[in-house]
Amino acid sequence: MAVSFDLFGTLVAVERPADPADATARELRERGVAVPDDWTRRYRRPHVDVEPGRELALSEHVAAALATADVTADERVVRQAVRAAFDGPVQTREGVEAAVGAAAERGPVGILSNCSVRGLVERTLERSALDPGRFDAVVASVDCGWRKPDPRAFGAAAAGLGVPVESLVHVGDDPETDGGTAAAGARSICLSEVSLADLPAELEAIRSR
Repeated sequence: MAVSFDLFGTLVAVERPADPADATARELRERGVAVPDDWTRRYRRPHVDVEPGRELALSEHVAAALATADVTADERVVRQAVRAAFDGPVQTREGVEAAVGAAAERGPVGILSNCSVRGLVERTLERSALDPGRFDAVVASVDCGWRKPDPRAFGAAAAGLGVPVESLVHVGDDPETDGGTAAAGARSICLSEVSLADLPAELEAIRSR
């Protein structure tokens, strides 16, 4: 058995910008990018066609929005600005270290997180109280290309942990996304039904079935 954990809302709580468009524009301007005056309107419109379940990097969306105003910017600069806009304070949830430790006693442990900002999952782990080295695989949707609950997202987590997807148990806080493992053949534990304190017993029950 292998266990993957959702990150945001499950292991950590993070402070998101109240106005993502404004926060992104501020970071772009600080890096010398000429952000158009009607940026909010452009930011909120879709500019890239994406098939269902696919993850589009937010930096690609931002670059496309800038291009509609004939503004070009270095790809690395856009990535840095987007990550900085969303890199807020991180609070590690109580009990997660014990929960991750309990999972590690039963097999490989990883992170499977929906996140469209490149590098933000890794950055958040570094700023949390968790040891990133405790995880055998860290899979962000922006890197694997698929968002939970798409079965391919859970497949990517299982592959990263070196197990068949049928051996994967995913732990998260969102019944719709984290609870969507059945289509992939994996199993899930939703923290709306099982507390972190009860997670070790629940994992043991699943392993014994």
